[in-house]
Amino acid sequence: MKKLLLMSATALLVSTGAFAQTTTIAPTTGTGHATTVQIEPQYRTRIHSYITEHKVRPVQTREKIVVGATVPSEVELEAVPADWGPSLTRYRYVYSGERVMLVDPGTRTVVQEID
Repeated sequence: MKKLLLMSATALLVSTGAFAQTTTIAPTTGTGHATTVQIEPQYRTRIHSYITEHKVRPVQTREKIVVGATVPSEVELEAVPADWGPSLTRYRYVYSGERVMLVDPGTRTVVQEID
């Protein structure tokens, strides 16, 4: 029985390692249901390239902007470019502390940090 449990745990760990490069977020849609957004590695590269090429300046706030926090109303939310991936266009973003923060525009809540 112990061997079976050990083998099952090992198989689970090995199988989850294959998905380590894809980030999944599950923000709420306001209806009580969660939606799943995946950020594939090629889109992460595009996001970083966009920030560098467009020389996006980080916003300055009194408090650190983190996942789950509400972005202050004085901070302007930027539209997510279409080439960041179709699953991200419903969000806005803020560049803060050398990190791109995806924000739900309806609630101004940070739903994902892209480092």
